[in-house]
Amino acid sequence: MTANATDFYHSERRRRAIHGWLLLTPTLVMLTAFAFYPSIATVWTSLFSRGTRRNPSEFVGLENYARLFEDPTFREVALNNILYAAVTIPISIAIALVMALWANSKIPARGFVRSAYFTPTVLPMIAAANLWLFFYTPGFGVLDQILSLFGAPSVNWLGQPGTALWAVCAVTVWKESGFFMIFYLAALQTIPEDLREAAEIEGASRWTYTRRVVLPLLMPTTLFVLVNALINSVKLIDHLFILTKGGPSNSTKLILYYIWESAFAFFDAPAAAAMTVIVLIVLGAVAALQFRLLDRRIHYQ
Repeated sequence: MTANATDFYHSERRRRAIHGWLLLTPTLVMLTAFAFYPSIATVWTSLFSRGTRRNPSEFVGLENYARLFEDPTFREVALNNILYAAVTIPISIAIALVMALWANSKIPARGFVRSAYFTPTVLPMIAAANLWLFFYTPGFGVLDQILSLFGAPSVNWLGQPGTALWAVCAVTVWKESGFFMIFYLAALQTIPEDLREAAEIEGASRWTYTRRVVLPLLMPTTLFVLVNALINSVKLIDHLFILTKGGPSNSTKLILYYIWESAFAFFDAPAAAAMTVIVLIVLGAVAALQFRLLDRRIHYQ
């Protein structure tokens, strides 16, 4: 290779590198401003004590984390969130898959069915919560009106610890199932029609075709939906403001609501920062575990 060719090669390589970095710069700026810097600042804040005018904050290391694990309210909130996630995630995904399979089939008014399923998703969180208050209001709500037809007594769905969290779970399932359905519906429409025709020629039933062909091909979508559902399970706060405000007796208080309460109601920013760091670590670990366990099944390795 001549000197001129070598210089041209290195010049072209530098030009492409500069062009690539210029394309990445807007994304890097946004990620730094809204992801990297806030994350680092949150970790740093969690290592200091709560400051006041007379007693400024001091470096305390992991003391905030140790105090959190000794806090009974934090343990209760964590258990609430685990139960909430364990209920809402599988039910939402299962209902979304069933709705997508039905909405993708040849049924009358298919467009109307798809729109009806997706409507709860486009409703604002506050509007959806207020709508469900109409169902849950003791004595006057739709649920109590239906139960009264069978002689059942009135139930304070949001006012007693035994039913409040389940009522919030029902709202979440109703709100998120249509959102997850869209991803499944899009994935179903990418499956070649030849596979269904081949299954029919081989004499496979609809259930066998769904179980042996459709569901395996939907595994990448399922993993994507599962990770999104996991993230959504720890960021619920809008509904709680309208429905329960974390009560009664902390029975519906979830982790993000407790973080908000610690930071803006109790003005304990270090404790809120410590909880945020714990949530980020747990979410990252669970998501990595999900990818590791499901990757082989998705790619048939």
